[in-house]
Order: sequence, then structure tokens, then C-alpha cells
Amino acid sequence: MKLYSDCSHHTNSKRHRLDFSLLPCKKPRTNVLNTAYLQIKPLGIPLIQKITGSSIDTIHLQPYKPYSIGRNCSRCDFILEDNRISNIHCQILFDPLNKKLYLCDGFRSSKFRVSLNGVFVNGVRVAKGEVVDICVGDEVSFGCGSQGTCCMGLPIGFCLQKAVFVQEVGDRNVVGKNIVLPTDCAPVGYAGYALIAKANVLLNMCREILSSNHPVSRIHKCVILDYGKGVRCHDKIGVDEDFKFPVASIIGVHSGKKACSQEILLVEGEPGQAKECDFHKDDALANEVEACDLDRKGAEQVNNDGASHEDGVNANVREEALSTASMSKGVVGQLDDTTKEKKRIGVVPPPGKKFVLNRLASEGPPKFSDDHNAVSLPELLYPIENLELLFIATFTADIPWFLSYCEIPADLPVTIACHNTERCWSSSPDKRSSKPCSDFPNLVVVYPPFPEVIAFGQDLRKSGIGCHHPKLLVLQRKDSLRVVVTSANLVAGQWCRVTNTIWWQDFPRLDVPDYLSLFTPISEVGNNGHLVSDFGAQLAGFMAYLVADVPSQAHWILELTNYDFRGSAGYLVASVPGVHSCHIPLISKPKHFLGGDCLPELCHFKSVGSVEASVAGLSHLFRTSVDLSGARLKKLATYLGNCGENVYGMSEVILKRDSNIPADANAVSILIPNPENLSLGECVQLGFLPKNFAKWVAPLSDSGLFVFSAYIFPHEVLNAALEGSSSKVHLILHISQGSSFSAISEVIRAEHFSAICSLIASLQRCWGIWRLQEVLGQFKWPEHLETDFVFGASSIGSINAKFLAAFSAAAGKRSLRFSESEESDPDWGCWSVSQELRNPSIRIIFPTIERVKNSSSGILASRRILCFSQKTWHRLKTMRILHDAVPCPGYRIGYPMHVKVARRRFQSKKDASSFGWVYCGSHNFSEAAWGRPVSGLLDKKTNGNSSYSSLGSRLHVSNYELGILFITPPPDAQGKTNQRTNLDDIVLPFVVPPPKYRPADKPATPQEMREALFEQTELRKDVCEAENDAEKVADEWVQEEIPEEEEEVIEAADFVVKEKEDEKAYAEKLWSQVDSSENC
Repeated sequence: MKLYSDCSHHTNSKRHRLDFSLLPCKKPRTNVLNTAYLQIKPLGIPLIQKITGSSIDTIHLQPYKPYSIGRNCSRCDFILEDNRISNIHCQILFDPLNKKLYLCDGFRSSKFRVSLNGVFVNGVRVAKGEVVDICVGDEVSFGCGSQGTCCMGLPIGFCLQKAVFVQEVGDRNVVGKNIVLPTDCAPVGYAGYALIAKANVLLNMCREILSSNHPVSRIHKCVILDYGKGVRCHDKIGVDEDFKFPVASIIGVHSGKKACSQEILLVEGEPGQAKECDFHKDDALANEVEACDLDRKGAEQVNNDGASHEDGVNANVREEALSTASMSKGVVGQLDDTTKEKKRIGVVPPPGKKFVLNRLASEGPPKFSDDHNAVSLPELLYPIENLELLFIATFTADIPWFLSYCEIPADLPVTIACHNTERCWSSSPDKRSSKPCSDFPNLVVVYPPFPEVIAFGQDLRKSGIGCHHPKLLVLQRKDSLRVVVTSANLVAGQWCRVTNTIWWQDFPRLDVPDYLSLFTPISEVGNNGHLVSDFGAQLAGFMAYLVADVPSQAHWILELTNYDFRGSAGYLVASVPGVHSCHIPLISKPKHFLGGDCLPELCHFKSVGSVEASVAGLSHLFRTSVDLSGARLKKLATYLGNCGENVYGMSEVILKRDSNIPADANAVSILIPNPENLSLGECVQLGFLPKNFAKWVAPLSDSGLFVFSAYIFPHEVLNAALEGSSSKVHLILHISQGSSFSAISEVIRAEHFSAICSLIASLQRCWGIWRLQEVLGQFKWPEHLETDFVFGASSIGSINAKFLAAFSAAAGKRSLRFSESEESDPDWGCWSVSQELRNPSIRIIFPTIERVKNSSSGILASRRILCFSQKTWHRLKTMRILHDAVPCPGYRIGYPMHVKVARRRFQSKKDASSFGWVYCGSHNFSEAAWGRPVSGLLDKKTNGNSSYSSLGSRLHVSNYELGILFITPPPDAQGKTNQRTNLDDIVLPFVVPPPKYRPADKPATPQEMREALFEQTELRKDVCEAENDAEKVADEWVQEEIPEEEEEVIEAADFVVKEKEDEKAYAEKLWSQVDSSENC
């Protein structure tokens, strides 16, 4: 092969009249193949290749063939999506005889037609009928001649950075009429040369693996050579449809000389030569295998850090995770993008107050799509070069695929929070994070913890029901922060072959950090009279929960204070595992507090929230072996009896720093004062703050950033002291801004990052259905105007009428008057179980087994996505609330749906604008995701909002989840929110109204899908073999759901939370080192 630099063929005059006599009348020998490879840099709008539908930076040209550039997808070889571009804007042609590239405006037909807005080379317009030969360094622009930023918007065009002209002389005895070389790969001689090249590649790969300090990591980067399969050639000249070329056609690079100043690489080597090809990472060419043509049986699976498919980090070395991007960018010639699976990348504007769907990959050659309501993962990250930090939360993660597919820089700090059964249920801090990729030193994988209160028997060693299930991306750039909420996990199948929802928004950077945004309540009203968004506070609270046990990642919470979230298009709705209590507001200014050096009466308190903690070691002083006469117990009873109680039945206690205790310099004591002699300082010590609370309360109070006051339930304390039980004694911490908060930028230090992160994570919030009620409860929804209320999900949990009633009540559902007797009920108007049974409120959308059976993707594609237990189906069957899930738009029919979308719609009259709300995110329709209301201490004393009576005073949540809620308020409330939109602008991913289940219809439950597989196969043995073979394919295809338990074992209303053993041991150690005197 011989390659020539274009710079050696420049002429003094680059512009000519269009005269096809310039082209040679006699073409070279038929056995000489001349091609050109152009490396370009797009200016603003990306150049899309028609064949692949992908953005490209390399153009491959055949000789004497005009290639059209324009807006018309069917008539052009390369597409520019912009109204300033004509249908056929210009043409480019390669002349191999003169080694030149010609460019003309418009195209030649019966008469010459030019573009409307012109073609410019280096700012000079190409005249009608004129051709220009372009060289390396030339800038070609369309529609605007100004170089640099275009006054009409984003610039359009490209800069020619490199040109490689390839001439290959073949053997006349080999090249025949039936032998056609593919045009989408680097030309290779005859078969023997390719086989020798492959052998040399394999030998050198083995050498590199053996000599590497990290052989497994090196294997991850290797290109798999599949001799049994080929890649279909998308652009053939008279080629039979079944023609295939080798999967990894490697050409040897024997010299890397520079030609002239344009860095044109010279590659030598004749096809007949059998030279040994030295394979190096920096100078090898490989064609990437397309996922649809792979033999997946041969794919080796390597788990990263011991994680299985059910666990989060899955480091499978599969073919679709391979990318030549893992090699050096200095690849010879930078082959045309059709030789590798290249993503369509460009600037995609945020969708605003609606969501879009993921861009599906088509079977065979990717097709160009004009669907502007679809987006790919690389498009969301574009441009990757200016990312400063990246945070991802997901259920499962194929990290090697993600790093390769999105071309993540090796030095980019990336944090990935994902599920891992062993690590998430472990109490060991060492299990909370890992660094799995040595080649990406700034990549940290975090495993968020599950609390033992939701574990079976409240024992973490027994695990429990729950998973880390959110799908969140946070992209930090210098000028903005992008927040992405999706239903897709970080695996290839979820982004390319399964329908998922995606929403994102870019938030601008502030000039000065806004620390108050971490504590913004939902009800806060701004200076303009409109509600202030609590988006930033909710995002910080959720992320803090994920990274609180990993101090190195606590900086993420402070990073959020640099961005302005006031313009958010929706409300975040999150769930975190635990048994949560409803927030108890601070009614009056406390008398005692911890933090700062000012007196309570001189401080102006601004509450930032409350934390549910406990008293550790309460029984120590009141044990019979210590208090033989019971004098201490009597004094405690007297003090508790004389303490006043607020409307919630709580009394204030004193917090005191005990920094001199050797066991823990952060120790905080809890004391009950004598209300009759406060001036004398008489008190009885109850115990201590647990260590996991003291570690952040102490530094924040010592610095004066926050002040803390505390409250207990007197009857709970006395019962625990009398019985000597191990029951947990609740303590409510109220936190307010301290004297130093106004100067937090000057006061805060690195050691405070972790403490603030723990504070944010510990603040009481409304999770799950409580959060739904908190947001939607701001508005009055007219029941008589409701047109539909639907929830479509890929997984339906063990739900019943009680959960349906609670969810509907949280969504603002109110009952109409059924009888006069109900009007005297204090909870009259709240949606109840009896009303749910009489008049079901919500329609559930889930695919029927027939739809799955008839899907082009097959049953196996849905087995790991869909979850609906047979028991739940029988329970709901008589309620007749199930409807079929028909994908929308129509081209998605046949693809599995992994969406979780709810909508409640209202409309006053047929031609009026609709209003209501829409949810999308990771929450499936289950109690594990949204929470189950249970009874608690405050059932009789919660605030006046009667909806809490049907939602309970405690909420049992099993999963981590995250979604976004879009609201179009009722007409009478739109001035309050300054929003006037139509709910129908949000297009749902399924057909509405959905078709109701017919009497013979059944949902696609695991049992039904298994039976359907038997029906499709004649012999049971064949099915088992098919399942075994296909299970790996299904794992790689979707890698999503762990089916939830059919029935939860624990009834949260009946169990009593016990004091943790480690808290007991911590308190005993402190008691042993303090003076047991009863004075403060």
C-alpha cells in the first residue's frame, strides 16, 4: 500500500470552473484500489452519516464518486440537521489521479443547482458552477461565511484536519469479477494476509497480557477476534447480500513518519508480502463488532469485585463493550465510523417540563432517525471533554461497557452508587466502597447501606427485602450542573434495546455558593410571591444518603451549593430504606441548646430541620444492681412528671459536650433537668447520643455552624428505665442555624464536609408516598373533573386495596359523599380502603402474556424485566383495574418497556387545557418502592393534616428510588406557581386510554412466561436447554430486575425497634470513663 500526502499536490489556483474534463478520461487499472480517508472536526452541528445515523469525524471516499452533503436524508450521503441547509447543499469528490479533493456548491443534474445559503471555503463563497480543491487546514462552512461563531446560531461545517490517500495494488490472478473489497474497512489484500495479521495480533496481545502488571485489566482492553462470525458490510458495490468481511481486519503499521506539516501518516506494505506485523496499542486498526452480529455464547463474563448479575457492578467483557476508543486516539487513518459502533452525538437541549425516551438501536445497520423525542447516553454526556465530575446512581452497572461506550477520560472523577447484596447489607465500613478499575484511578464505586430495622429479625446478617434501584446522573461542568433522572440502568441493553424514560435539566452556576439551598422547605415562598423550588434540597438529601458512609465522597453535597435550582421544571420524589417517622415541627424556641457561645434568648433561630435519633445506654444508671434503693429512678420519675409536654407529648432535654472522655472526644451527653430548680443545675443523665450521631453533631456544634436542641417522650423514657428493656428510646434533634452560619464560607473546613453530609442525610424528609402527598397536597384537585388516573410499571409489587387507597390518598384523591353518616367521621373526605374496594381509583398498566409472546424481542427479553406475582394477580383480578401496555410511539412495539410512569389528568371541558400531574422515574408500583404506612407513637398526635391519618405516622420503605414529578396546576392555582401549561404536552410511553384486559387476558407473570416458553417448544428438554443458553443472553440484554418477594414477611406495625448492640457497647464504654455524679 502507498499513501500520499495531499500537501504535495497543491496548485497555485485552487478554484476552477466546473469542468468534468478535469477528471481523467482513462481510469486506473481495475485491480488498483484508490480511496481517501478524511479526518474532520465538525463546527458546531455534527455531521451525520446516512448509513449509520451516527455523528462522524472521519469521511471515507471512493474515487470519482460525488458524495452529497445536505438536509435530505434519502438523497444525501452525509446529513446536517439544520434549516439553513438545503436538501442537497454541496458535493465532494475524490480524484485519485491528481490526488485532489474537489468541492462544489449544490449538485449537477440536467441543470446545475446551487444551495440557498451558499458554501464557503476559508470564508470565501464558492460561486455557482465553480469547484474548489480543498486541502488540510481548510475550513468549509455552510450558510454563513463568518469564521468562528456564526451570527445565525451554531456554526455549520467542518475543518479538514488530515487526509490519507490509499492506493493498493492487488494480484491480477486473485481479483476477479466476483471478488469485491468492502468499502467500510481499511483495505486488506487477500485472505492469507488477513490471517497472518490476525495471528500476529493474537500473539502480541498474549505477550502484552503476560507482561502487564494488571493482566485482567489488559484483557478488558483487548479486541476479541471472532473467526466464526463476521460483520455485515453496509456499503457494498455489487456485493452479494451474504458477503462478510473478517471481524478484525488488522493492517500492520511499519512506519509512522510525518509528511509535511499536516501530519499525514505514511503506511507501507504490499499485499503480497508476508511480513510480521508488530501489534501495538497506539498503532493498530481494528473493526469493532456490532452487537447484533455477535455469537454471544462465546462471550466470557468476568465479574468485577465479585458482583453477580443481581448485584450492581458487572464487569462483563462482552463484545458490545469493546471499543477502539480504549486504544490510542492516534489510530492510522481513523477509519470510517461504519467500521465501529459509533454513537450519534450532538448537543441535545433539555426536554423541559416533560420526559423523552431512549434512542433504540436498530437491528443491522443503524438507521437515521428524525425522532427528536429520543436521546442516547452519549448525547446526554456530550461534550465529555468539559466534564469536571460525574455522579451516577443505578441498580446494575456494566462499568467497562460504560467507560468504553461513552469514552470516559481515564482521569475524570467518577462516582457510581449501585446495588450489591453483600456490601449493601454489611455493617462494615470497609464494604461501603471500592476502586475496581486500576486504569481509572478516580473511579469510585459506592454501595449505599440498608438499615438493620428493615432486615429480617432486624439483623443485617439475614439481609432483607430491598434494593438500591434509582437511576440518576449528575454531570458537573464549570458553568452548569446537569441532573438526569431516568428509568434505565447503566447497562447496554437498557439504553439500546429496551424502552426507558429520560428527563434532564441544566442548572446554571452561581457567583456565590448558596448553602441555604440545602435546607429549602417545600412551602417556602419567594420575594415574587411564588413557591420556591426545593429541588436542590431534595437532591442533596438523596445523594447524601448514598455517600454518607464514604467520607471521600462527601464533597458532592457542598458542590451542589454552587448551582441555582430555582428554575427546576419538576419536583424530585425519592425513597430511601428505613422505617421513617413523620416530621415534628419546632413549636417554640428551645430553652437549652448545644452549639455556639451565645445565650438562647439572644439568638435568632432559623430552623433547618429535625433528626430522629435515640438515647444510648439509658438503662445503665437505673439497673437494680446499681440503683438498689431506686432513688435515681424516683428522681427521674419526678423530673419527668414535672417537665412540661408540648402538643406532641414531648419534653425538652439538655445536650452537653463531653470532649474530655478518652473513649470519644465527640461524646454528647443527654440529661433531664429539674424544672423546678433550673438555676441550680440539677439534672439526671439519661445516656449519650449514639456514636454515629455524635461524630457529626460535635464538630458542627463546636464550630458554631449549627445549634441543636433535643426532645424525648417522657413515658417512653420511664418505661424503658422501669423495665430495663432494650427498646430504642427515641430522641428528636432540632437543628437551627448557628452564630457562624452566616459566615459559613469562611468557617467551613474540609473536616466539616463529612459532618455536613451526615447532617443532610439524617434530616427528616418526606419519602415515597409521603413526598407525593407533600407536593400534590399544595393544590386542590377537583375530583369531578378527573378523566384518568393510571400507573404503568415493569414491576407490580405485592399490592392490595390498602396500598392502593394509601397511594391514591397521597396523590390527592378525595372521596365524594357516599352517606350522611360518613360526614361526621373526622377523616371524612380522605380516600379509604372501603372506598377503594367500592370504587377502584387507579388503573394499572402492565403487558399481557399475549403481547409478550407476540413481541419481536421474544419472551426471554422480558423475563428479567417484568415482575408480577401470581398471588397479586389473583388478588387484583376481581377489581378489574388491569390494562394492557401498548408501546407508544408505534415503532417501539415489539421492544420491552422498562418505564415507570403515573398520570392523573383533569379537564373541565372537551376543548379546554388539561391539568394534573405526571411522574416518571425508577419507582415501580410496589410498597417496597413507595412505602407502606404503619402505626406509630404519633398516630393520635400528628399535625392537623388529616391525610396523614390514612398514610400513617410511620412509613416502611425497602428501596432506594428516585423520580421526577411534573405538575400542571388547576386553573385557580396557576398564578401561584407562575405556570401555564397543558398536561397533554407530556406524551406517555404507552397508549392512553389503555385497552382493558379482556376476560381471557392474563398479565405476563413469571409463571405465565415460563408456560409460554413450553408452549413454543415441543419438548420440555428443549425448553430447558433453550433457557440455559438464553439466560446469558437475557442477562446481557437487559440486566435489570431482581424480582421482589411475593409477600413481605414483616408487619412493620407490630415490631418494636431495639437498641443496637454496638450502641450499647459504645455507651457502656463512655459510662465507664465519666463521673457518675448526677450534677450537670
